[in-house]
Amino acid sequence: MPVIVIANPKGGAGKSTTCLVLAQTLATMDATVSLIDADPNRPIVDWRSGSSQLPINVVGNVTESSIVSVIRENSTKYQFVFVDLEGTASRLVSRAITQADIVIIPLQASGVDARQASRAVALIHEEEEILAGRKIPFCVLLTRTNPAIKTRIENEIVAALQSASLPLLKTQLNERQAFKAIFVRKLGLTELDPTQVNGLPEAIKNAETLVDELIDIMQNTAGEESK
Repeated sequence: MPVIVIANPKGGAGKSTTCLVLAQTLATMDATVSLIDADPNRPIVDWRSGSSQLPINVVGNVTESSIVSVIRENSTKYQFVFVDLEGTASRLVSRAITQADIVIIPLQASGVDARQASRAVALIHEEEEILAGRKIPFCVLLTRTNPAIKTRIENEIVAALQSASLPLLKTQLNERQAFKAIFVRKLGLTELDPTQVNGLPEAIKNAETLVDELIDIMQNTAGEESK
């Protein structure tokens, strides 16, 4: 079953939000989902301590020595396994990447984030060499973007990614109050009260569109590998 690793050496790029939004959306589609929280701050473990009824398995307390075995064990039990990593280029991060069917690199539209994301790409290529030629698919995801207005810097970063032939998801994870509320209230998107969270239907639609694109990419990648 697919292992989806969320990686970027820079903290605050939106890794945990991306991870939890994707996992929640798949769970509401009746997929079985496990989420491995390898971030030292344990934001997903903290979310799981709330009252959400979404059937998402959350694993914490993983270490550099256990991360590979934990990923492999979960991948035999669940349809989708997500790995939320710390914001550093550590050995734990490297080992998790070796197990990925796809790596998502969240990136805010800033020069600093773009430079750090390039480190994540370099790390993926290093692990590919260690794996004797096995390709590790990856894609860049722009996060916290304005759904209505594209900034000049955002357009510049998109152009730079395209000129570097880096795969960029068409769907962006927009700046939405709901994506913050799931951590504050420790609930799923579909469990939030729309009278208390502005733009909730739009946030759910954004998440569903992102999941649809991700599934299409993984299916296409699997089809190419089987040839």
